[in-house]
Amino acid sequence: MSEDTTQVRDEASRIKFFDTTLRDGEQAPGITLNTREKLEIAHQLRRLGVDVIEAGFPITSQGDFEAVRAIAQEIEGVTIAGLARANEKDVTRAGEAVRHSKQGRIHTFIATSDIHLTHKLRMDRAQVLAAATDAVRLARSIVEDVEFSCEDSTRSDP
Repeated sequence: MSEDTTQVRDEASRIKFFDTTLRDGEQAPGITLNTREKLEIAHQLRRLGVDVIEAGFPITSQGDFEAVRAIAQEIEGVTIAGLARANEKDVTRAGEAVRHSKQGRIHTFIATSDIHLTHKLRMDRAQVLAAATDAVRLARSIVEDVEFSCEDSTRSDP
C-alpha cells in the first residue's frame, strides 16, 4: 500500500472534534462572553485538540463578528468556522469574519423540514434547494472550506 493510500485511510478513520461552545454556549440564559473570554476559550479548545471551533454567528451582532474575526486572526492550527444562514448577507459577513484564518470555514445552513418550510421560511423545496446551492457557491467563492447543514433534518422528507 502506498504512503498516500495509508494517509487517506488514516485520515478517514480519524474522529474529528467540532466544538460549538462559543456559538451555542451563549444561547444559554444568562451566558454572555466578551471577545477576550472567547479568545481564552478558543485557545483552550486548541490546546485540547479540537479540530473545528465554530466561533460564532457573525451576522447576529457587531460583537459576535469582532469575536469571530479575532479568533480567526489569532488561533492557529485549528479550523475556525463562522455560522451563516443560507443567504447572501449572512454568508458574506461570515466570510469577512473568518477570511484571515489559515483554516477559515463558513458553515451555512437552512431548514429543510416541511413545518419549517411552511411556517418559518415560507418557501417550497425548490426554493430551499436553490438558496442552499447559492449559499454554498457564494461561500466557496470566499473560502475553500465550506460546511452545509440541514436544520431540522430529522423531520425532513427524503
